[in-house]
Amino acid sequence: MVTIDNLGSKLYFILSSENSHDEINEWRLLGQERDGNFLFSWTQSSQESPPQTHIGIYNYKENLLTKIYSFDKKANCVQASIDSDKSILAFVVKETKDGNNYRPFLYRINDDFQNVYDLNLERSKQVMVQFLYPKQSVLLENQPAKLLIFIHQESILQYQIKRGVELNEDSFKYDSLVRMFIWAQWDPLQQTLYYIHNRKRSRGLVEGEEDVVEDSAAKTTPTLSGLQFNDELPHETVLNIPLNLPHLTSIAPTCCIYEDDTVPLRIHDCALDLVVLTDSNGFLCICHHYLYQPIQPVVDLADEDTSPVHFAYSVTVLHHSCVIHCVIPEIPWNKAKKIRPLFTLNGDHLLIFIPEVCTHLLDVGLMHEPCCHVTTKPLITDVETQFLCLAPIVSLGKGYTINLTTLDLIDVNVATSMLVEAFKSETLLENKLSILHYLILHSEDVDVASELISWQAERPFTMGFPQMLKEYLIGTAYSSVQRNLPSDANKLINLLPVTSLRVGNDVEVELDGNMICLSQDVLWNASMMLLSPQQRIVPYRSDIWVKLWDQLAKVSKGAQRFRPSQVVEKLTVSLVCYQPEVLSRSSTPMSPSGGSSTALNDFLNSQCSKRNQADSLPFFEVDSCTASKQEHIISVNLRELSMHLLKQSTENKMNRFQWQSQTPMHVHAVATRYITAQLDQSRQLCQILCKAGTYDSRWELDKGFVYMRFILFTILEKYYLAVESIAFPLPQGFTSFFTFLGYKTLSFDMFLQYVKRNVFELHVDVMKIIMADTDNSKSGIQYKLNLLTSLPRSRAKRLLNQWNHPISLMLRAREHSLNILSGVSGPPTARTHGIQKSTGFRGLTAFPSSDHLSPLDTFLDLLTAKATLTDIDFGLLIEATETSTEEFLH
Repeated sequence: MVTIDNLGSKLYFILSSENSHDEINEWRLLGQERDGNFLFSWTQSSQESPPQTHIGIYNYKENLLTKIYSFDKKANCVQASIDSDKSILAFVVKETKDGNNYRPFLYRINDDFQNVYDLNLERSKQVMVQFLYPKQSVLLENQPAKLLIFIHQESILQYQIKRGVELNEDSFKYDSLVRMFIWAQWDPLQQTLYYIHNRKRSRGLVEGEEDVVEDSAAKTTPTLSGLQFNDELPHETVLNIPLNLPHLTSIAPTCCIYEDDTVPLRIHDCALDLVVLTDSNGFLCICHHYLYQPIQPVVDLADEDTSPVHFAYSVTVLHHSCVIHCVIPEIPWNKAKKIRPLFTLNGDHLLIFIPEVCTHLLDVGLMHEPCCHVTTKPLITDVETQFLCLAPIVSLGKGYTINLTTLDLIDVNVATSMLVEAFKSETLLENKLSILHYLILHSEDVDVASELISWQAERPFTMGFPQMLKEYLIGTAYSSVQRNLPSDANKLINLLPVTSLRVGNDVEVELDGNMICLSQDVLWNASMMLLSPQQRIVPYRSDIWVKLWDQLAKVSKGAQRFRPSQVVEKLTVSLVCYQPEVLSRSSTPMSPSGGSSTALNDFLNSQCSKRNQADSLPFFEVDSCTASKQEHIISVNLRELSMHLLKQSTENKMNRFQWQSQTPMHVHAVATRYITAQLDQSRQLCQILCKAGTYDSRWELDKGFVYMRFILFTILEKYYLAVESIAFPLPQGFTSFFTFLGYKTLSFDMFLQYVKRNVFELHVDVMKIIMADTDNSKSGIQYKLNLLTSLPRSRAKRLLNQWNHPISLMLRAREHSLNILSGVSGPPTARTHGIQKSTGFRGLTAFPSSDHLSPLDTFLDLLTAKATLTDIDFGLLIEATETSTEEFLH
């Protein structure tokens, strides 16, 4: 939160420069028009004249205040509006002599400031006025000024006032637009009138079910309707939404206490606090704030102010066809009744500021479904609640609000530092994931997100650390594709995974002792609440309502985003029979010879050229396998994603607003770029984590398998778990480095469990180093044999041939004999170097006999009876026998 300006001080400076001796005070905001100009009232007095109330129009950008009307005395003017050509002023005076009475007036702006007309609509109920603003900048000749007059619980009138004539009964005509409304709000940007009225409830019963309701009043339901005003065309009802407001019925009494909200212009009493927020891109959110007690407590009147109530609000996100509920229980009544929450659109988010409690960022943008909601501490902490009455304003920039109590102009954009602080606090995991999502995709601040991942890596035992890594990988991959995707294929990006959070999760966040509960419900048939584009007065005109209809049509089609679990399921099956020594190298966009697109290869080369020595990893990015697991995962990802994109785009082809230009070439472009982003972001995250594990690429001597730390292993174990769970590819060389790091960090029994659970992969390169690193003690030999028996047969034979040890000779000899005796014939194995003999070796003298007949001779005779001499490796068998004899004797 940043205070930009104090409008009261600026206005005072403007007037005091002209009348330095006058006393100027009691500033009041009367309204803001579509063009951004403010209407203010103030009281001014001097030694020669008594206090007088004045009305002026203020242009904030030019810092220009123009006085347009002066009362002859001090008056309680509560609201005003001026027409588009600044010729007619309408204002409302609230008189408090015999109760609260509202009186609207018209004033023709001219030099003598005398032409004031009383509309004779004095009421005890709230009365407000508002001019319509045409979209065209130049008014047509003799075009009347259109004025809306709101009379609470009575009617909404539309006046058409002639221009250039004296104000009297003949200068205007009027008609009634709405009768008996409960609540109303004017949207100056869209020129839309929203109002709540009681409407007959549609039956909506199952066939054969009887309607047992007899009370006619109970057959009505509060309905929010929207009237869209056009320049020359008549207005049209574009919206009818039934609301769940059980405390409001046609026979329920109202409190008749008014706040006189002028920005935004709302007509209501204290029985209903509701505001509608819209954006020209097709946003529409209905925000309803209320207090309730689930169980009426039995308390003394003296304790009534401290009795706890539930502070709650609901947001109907119409463009996503859902409702988000928030409940903050156990707030004292004397505190809850003073809180006026702020609801304002903030980019792709809806910002809700609840003084002294919290700030919410509800993710309600069009990019994806609402699921990543952020909860932080209150934006404003240095101002007491009773001095906070914030209201969003238009045409001054995103996130600008005004404090109606102090006239401070405030920027309520959530600072990155506040999100960082919330992430580092003991907050809920879902909140941390939402913060990462916000930083990566919405504020596009990947550097800060990377810093948070590095900070979290210093605490690798935190619950949910792998989920944070998953969110980072999914978010950065989506963001990378979004930046590099061709414009003609951008519709398909809506099918890519965007977050690891599920839509509709119930979330409970504890903040400064307050439990904040968020939940989400789905709206059914939301499009039935709108006027369809073909039913408009001007069919398919480009405005918020057509965009909203298109958005709801897209939601109702139910296009499914790609789920990483689809690839995980495929890999669960395919990796069971994965044998890298047998498979040939596959051809994918990641392969040196893979991919058929020159543009794609150029893109990959440009990405690789950005990797400098400062970003290197603590292992050599080389896989010694013929076909790496990385390429296998990439190929499965590419196949599954391509099929998903093609299937979804084909099923939704009839929706001309979304899929009309998508072709298989677009599918290929999106799929290859996303797979590229997967590998690139996986590598980038590995660099971040290795750096957080105190690895520095400048230490060249530490590169490879020598560099190992327990903390680094723990971090990389979480990284491996995150990558595997969403089927992202690992950097080349990672699996061997991770395996040897685990070998040097864990006990052998634990290491063997990791191997049996397929976490560690015993490739040839890492096995060579483990075999060389392990001594030839009795336990060391047993370790080696356990590892060799865990390997595929071909890989174990390859390593066994390179193991210069008597055990290797005996195992190879036994296998050779077994093959011959079982009838598996083949060429003799290549002759390997003999084992270094110790001094005093006795050889065959261990089997003395007169004719040198020994068990070995008998065994060789048995083998020659089963196979030809060329199939038998006599040298291997004799050397293994001698070695076993030596081993036996010693």
